[in-house]
This record gives sequence, structure tokens and C-alpha cells, in this order.
Amino acid sequence: MAATHEAEELLGPILRDVSRAFYLTLRVLPAAVRPQIGLAYLLARTTDTIADTDLVPAEQRLQTLRKFRARIRNDAAPPVDFSSLANEQKNPAERTLLLRSAEALEMLDQLTPADRGQVQLVLETITRGQEMDLERFGDGSTLIALQTADDLDDYTYRVAGCVGEFWTRLTRSQCFPNAQLNDNAFVADAIRLGKGLQLVNILRDLPRDLANGRCYLPTVDLALAGLQPQDLRDPTNWPKLKPVFEPWLAKARSHLTAGGRYTLAIPHSYYRLRLACAWPILIGTATLNHVRAANPLQLEPRLKISRSAVRSIIRRTLWRVPFRGPWNRLFAV
Repeated sequence: MAATHEAEELLGPILRDVSRAFYLTLRVLPAAVRPQIGLAYLLARTTDTIADTDLVPAEQRLQTLRKFRARIRNDAAPPVDFSSLANEQKNPAERTLLLRSAEALEMLDQLTPADRGQVQLVLETITRGQEMDLERFGDGSTLIALQTADDLDDYTYRVAGCVGEFWTRLTRSQCFPNAQLNDNAFVADAIRLGKGLQLVNILRDLPRDLANGRCYLPTVDLALAGLQPQDLRDPTNWPKLKPVFEPWLAKARSHLTAGGRYTLAIPHSYYRLRLACAWPILIGTATLNHVRAANPLQLEPRLKISRSAVRSIIRRTLWRVPFRGPWNRLFAV
């Protein structure tokens, strides 16, 4: 793998600075899968930064994303020049992420063939989803919405559900290959967990996405409420939107419930892995409660739980994780 110091820096402070929430999960993962999952996240965060640098024309971002995907797929592909994208970053952490991408790719090249293949596969799916997003929404100057529920389900799979699948195949092979599980159900629940976390983000960030020309709520749903996508920029339209918004809240909660079932299926002795799954589920559930209690069309305040609430979740899981009864009750429906 890349020089130890470089790897520690990439998967330590650099990853922490671009995602404190995921860094928390990464730190608790078993050592056998921590580098692979951390690296996959770091590369996915890089592609996300490419796609979201809105000061750069959408077509240029598309070309850069495709070049980076080609390099992830094949170490013989030409290197990608991120200098122009890095210069447009307002966030210093994201600028550093782009400028250190060659080191992350070196780490990828040095994984075992099986692990490298898993990372490449999930990044292929994620970047295809990001590419579709760029092609669909362009530069955000015109508000565009997804058309159907299937479009939204496909999007949540491409950018997050596939991560649950990757996570499961990797941890299954590295941590508990001989455990007796229903693998089809196990993977299906992992996919739903990823979709659920992404759907929470979509419902929480609706006004910010609208401001950037993106409406992830399908137009067929909005039409049932007599609404057009641009109507969602007016918070007073919340009473009209509520009847078609609440089923998506229920869908997100159902996905997270499947995630709880997934977590309970992980062999009991894998405390770290169960904690790494439980924290985002419980944080996501608490976030949904905030969204349900608010007018989610209002730009401010942003609907997220406090750091003290996150600390409370960590405390109440840490003491429960060794004990089957208290742990199972965390996910009781």
C-alpha cells in the first residue's frame, strides 16, 4: 500500500475534514476492513467534489469525472489534472482532497485484487449515478425534477444502496465468511440501508437542492398535490405538499428499519461492525423525526441533529452492544 504515513494522513485528518460523520464510523470499523472502506469513501468523496464544483461548467465536470473513473478502473489510464477544479474550491479540505487524489489512487492500486475489484465496482456505480445527475440537472440554472418514483429509487441505489452492497460483500468475506446467514436477505437489507440514508439526506436537504436547480421529489407525486417543482421554493406550500411528502418519510423509515434488521443479523461478536452500522441508522432516524416535525421547505434552520444528540447515541449504544437484549431493543419496531 502507499507509504504508511501518506495512508494514515489520507484516512485520518484528510478524510476527517471532508466528512466528520463518516470518520466516526470509520474509526470504529474492524481493522480488517477499515482501509478498504475508508479508501472507497475517500475516492467517492473525491468524485462527489468533482460533480458538485458548480463554479466549473457542468460539461467540464462531466469530462473530469469520466477521466477519473477511467483511472480508477485502469491504472494505465492517463492521470487527471485537478488544478482548475482545486482552484475553485471554497472548502480547503476539498481542495486538499483533489490535490492528494494521486496518492489515494496509489493506495487503490496496491490493494489485493479481490478488494481492489470491490472498490472499483462500487465506484463505477457511484460515478455513473453522479454522471446521470450532471446530465439531468446541468448547471442548475433551470429547476429540473425527477419524473417517477422509480427514478428516485434508482438514484438512491446508484449513490448509496450500492455502498451497502459493497460494505456487506467486503465485511462478509473478511470478517465472518463462515457465518450461517441468508445472504440474499442480508444483502437486500444492506442495499435498503444505503438507500434509506440517502433518502434521509434528500428529504432533509430539499430546499438546498431546490436552490441548486434540483428536485428529487418526482413530478408524478407533485402533480397529485397540484404542485410544480418551482412551487416547492415557497414554504407556504408545505400543507399542499405534506400528503405526498409523508409517504417518502415512511419509505425512508422503512429502509432504516431494514437496516436495523441487517445490523441484528451481523454475528454478535462483531461489536465494532454492529456499532458502525447502528450509528448512521440511529442518527438517520433522529433526523427523520426532525424533518417530520418541521416545515421541510424552509431553508433555515437546517434540519439536523445536534452534536450532543450524536454523543448521546454513541453512549447508549456502547454500553448495550455486548448485551443481546438491550442491543436488540435499539431496533425494536
